[in-house]
Amino acid sequence: MKITVIGAGNVGASTAQRLVDKELANEVVLVDVIEGIPQGKALDIYESTPVNGVDVKVIGTNGYDETANSHIIIITAGLARKPGMSRDDLLFANADIVKSVTEQAAPKSPNAIIIVVSNPLDVMTYVAMKISKFPRERVFGMAGILDTARFRTFIAMELGVSVKDVTALVLGGHGDSMVPLPRYTTVSGVPLPELLPKETIDRLVKRTAGGGGEIVNLLKTGSAYYAPSAAIAQMVEAIVRDKKQILPCSVWLQGEYQLNDVLVGVPVKLGAKGIEQIVPLELTVEEAASLKKSADDVKANIAKLKF
Repeated sequence: MKITVIGAGNVGASTAQRLVDKELANEVVLVDVIEGIPQGKALDIYESTPVNGVDVKVIGTNGYDETANSHIIIITAGLARKPGMSRDDLLFANADIVKSVTEQAAPKSPNAIIIVVSNPLDVMTYVAMKISKFPRERVFGMAGILDTARFRTFIAMELGVSVKDVTALVLGGHGDSMVPLPRYTTVSGVPLPELLPKETIDRLVKRTAGGGGEIVNLLKTGSAYYAPSAAIAQMVEAIVRDKKQILPCSVWLQGEYQLNDVLVGVPVKLGAKGIEQIVPLELTVEEAASLKKSADDVKANIAKLKF
């Protein structure tokens, strides 16, 4: 198993470290345009393997020859948000970056699965899918797992319970119009609406939608990377171990959820072949309308691109 991580910033480097720590590959390749950065971080990670007792080769490079025949390609490259910026503010600059890295990486690993992390997530996944010409089962975005993790965290904080007891689901685009589903959220099997009043749930939903921005505003220079890299590692593990795990991912919809030609987060079965099934859910009229609005926001941004 060979995994390439494109982008050696905080998200990419943290992801590489998690993949190595979990020994999810025999070889991890870290790619970045800045000379010395991927080489230095890769060597640092490699030198941690004797301590952690894992046997993974880690390579840093500024080119793509070393990425050839990767099983999984993770795209984290792109500009990070600054305070006051939305994910959509990164649209054009990051579209050019994702287009470029996909053009260079995909031909060298024609059978790879591509996981996109760059923001705005759903639109960047569209770019990678169009440029690579890979089927939708092998190009999808990491969003719902991170959004769900944030929702679970806020619920656990509110109730004073273990995060392990909280099961949640967040659909839609990875942005302000994401769609947390309290009706599908439970604490040790107890539906969330039985534990918290609607006003509190609405507050937690709003905080979840702004969860990334909250961290950006606190950091001042940079955005979240610990939780995003953990979410990426969960997706990779589901693929590498062929776990058939049900996880929310951004996927190209063709009629599912009454949506067409758009990428948004929905639950999928993730295994060795990538997305093996899009899992249907019965949504209320209000939930379906919120999901459609989120999808329309993604479509509007896709329409701004010139390819």
